[in-house]
Amino acid sequence: MEHNVTVSHTPFTATVLGLPRVGPRRELKRATESYWAGRIDAEQLHAVARELRRAQLSELRSAGLDSVPVGTFSYYDQMLDTAVLLGALPARVASIADPLDRYFAAARGTDTIEPLEMTKWFDTNYHYLVPEIDSGTTFSLNPEQLLAQLAEAREVGVAARPVVIGPITFLKLAKSAGERTLDRLPELVRLYRELLVQLAAAGAEWVQIDEPVLVTDLTEDEIALVRLTYTELAAVEQRPAILVATYFGRPGAALPALAETGIDGVALDFVSGTTVPEVSVLRDKLLVAGVIDGRNVWRTDLDRALETLRDLAGSTGAVAVSTSCSLLHVPYGLAAETGLDEGLRSWLSFGAEKVTEVRTLATGLHQGADAIEDQLVATRAALAARRADPRLHDPAVRARLAALGPDATRRAPAEQRRELQSERLRLPALPTTTIGSYPQTSAIRLARAALRKGEIDQAEYQRRMRAEIADVVALQEKLGLDVLVHGEPERNDMVQYFAEQLDGFAATENGWVQSYGTRCVRPPILYGDVARRDPMTVDWITYAQSLTDKPVKGMLTGPVTILAWSFVRDDQPLADSARQVALAIRDETVDLEAAGIRIVQVDEPALRETLPLRAADQPAYLEWSVGAFRLATAGVADSTQIHTHLCYSEFGEVIDAIAGLDADVTSIEAARSRMEIVEDLRSAGFDLGVGPGVYDIHSPRVPSVEEITASLRTALKVIPAERLWVNPDCGLKTRGPAEVELALRNMVAAAQAVR
Repeated sequence: MEHNVTVSHTPFTATVLGLPRVGPRRELKRATESYWAGRIDAEQLHAVARELRRAQLSELRSAGLDSVPVGTFSYYDQMLDTAVLLGALPARVASIADPLDRYFAAARGTDTIEPLEMTKWFDTNYHYLVPEIDSGTTFSLNPEQLLAQLAEAREVGVAARPVVIGPITFLKLAKSAGERTLDRLPELVRLYRELLVQLAAAGAEWVQIDEPVLVTDLTEDEIALVRLTYTELAAVEQRPAILVATYFGRPGAALPALAETGIDGVALDFVSGTTVPEVSVLRDKLLVAGVIDGRNVWRTDLDRALETLRDLAGSTGAVAVSTSCSLLHVPYGLAAETGLDEGLRSWLSFGAEKVTEVRTLATGLHQGADAIEDQLVATRAALAARRADPRLHDPAVRARLAALGPDATRRAPAEQRRELQSERLRLPALPTTTIGSYPQTSAIRLARAALRKGEIDQAEYQRRMRAEIADVVALQEKLGLDVLVHGEPERNDMVQYFAEQLDGFAATENGWVQSYGTRCVRPPILYGDVARRDPMTVDWITYAQSLTDKPVKGMLTGPVTILAWSFVRDDQPLADSARQVALAIRDETVDLEAAGIRIVQVDEPALRETLPLRAADQPAYLEWSVGAFRLATAGVADSTQIHTHLCYSEFGEVIDAIAGLDADVTSIEAARSRMEIVEDLRSAGFDLGVGPGVYDIHSPRVPSVEEITASLRTALKVIPAERLWVNPDCGLKTRGPAEVELALRNMVAAAQAVR
């Protein structure tokens, strides 16, 4: 194919595809929440953001990167930023005059405005906001924020590369009522053409257009749209050089389609499956080779990565070294970690260390291995020490798993269990419950900090947590809920709490990673075989149960979610790790039952998010993930009711697997998606208990009794009353006590009205 446009550009050699933005000490989180609370104004919030960006730019320039991404900073979410860039915010926020408040209204909602739906970003634990496109959406270009960040970087002498979400990914991930989102592609291409011209005028030599959707299964027509779109964008005169970035997998047929266009570079993920032979189609283009894992925390095997880079160098025009994806998914750096043992620490690479690895490999590629010999020797020693560490293999755990027979994952038929549980629990129709956590108050956080600092002892901490549990149980009794929870005041995070009590895991002190908006987590590090040392929850749950005659749920996290929200081993199949974690959770369910707990909830919100992006890879995953859940839950009697919880993913695609979990009751996010899951349940013939969430806990708005009643009546069209439960979308830890009480009162009133 002939191209009429020639773009003069200098290939760069070392970069990363994106950057974290919450701050190494969560500075942006605190500032944003202070803005929401009215404690600071917009200019003070912007000042915190500017300082974080400038510090990051300075660090990356000092590290030796010769191309630095800008535009990946966000106050909440980059997909939401793209909706602003393209004038695609929903009409319901248009009445809010202030742009920043309008932005946050779309993200979080208000007392009167529903937020955008939120779901998982491909197969990661990051949540993005789902754009809404309808016939009233009139796209318009609003590049002010991106241009400002470009100017900010150029002012300090950084070789800045603006980054935007690509038009195909944006539309494929958007939702539309009554039309195919990709039908709007010509409108967006016009805006992206205009954007390219403005970025060039502002001094951008390169622009990165992120198209991760290209690593999913696309139709032939969609591949043709990829070719057409980037042929048109490449034909723009006076534009920057275009780098199309794919990640989280291999682009397959989309790669030769891109190669046929006049774009100038392609970023590929060599950690998640792309192979050297595939790049031969790129010919004279810059290949940005993602040989350093941007999603996990293990030290890179520099010898192997350098060998891959050398092989690539003969297959394309030029090679730059990069991370496989944005560093959004890993902590900022190891410098803040003082509690890790030195052996484990030497195996790890966080964000700052990955930047160093990028620069090291770029030097080795262009100057030869002798130029990085010291780094190669140190890496070899660390990797050898890791392979030899006895903590990686526990013979007792492996022998126990090997001895399990097929009955280890089986329970009696659901109908038989339902009769036994009905007789034992004696619940009303449409039983009400919550998902698990209650607000983490300042008193709880202060007590946890005091224990960590040694200001109080374990006995005093336990006394304070028991007081919190008693308050939560009393509140639920007052509100009239049918199945209670203990509120989880003792838990810092639903995965970290368990990981800290299991052999084979390590926790960080400051390894914060953004999950969504201002919500940050510290994913544990799974480095060895997993075993439960002692019961983890029994004392807390049995104390709560002693305060009430109503059933209190035992609250556990499932094996798939523990793995999905941890940094996992890369030296054995994930399925093997899942079975080890499942065995530990199984022991806990058996102990809870023995202590008199009648309902045990094993949450698996990550079941869908870990689903492989290619359909061909999904059956094997679903087989082992469902098997791990059933191994974790099949050790209890049929009269003990097993619940699970799933949230913030598109679960219609895995509805058969949800049924395969064989949980007696599944609570599932449904409020933001307006009960979409109900139709999926109907189509699949789902015949187990289900609680589609009746209000969105990630928004500060309190739903009315009438709104919840309408949701329940929608659900009852598909789900028989004897199998329908009433619950929020998710846990309540991020909400305030006053709004929680009011929302739950409305929920109970709605359930009573429908009964």
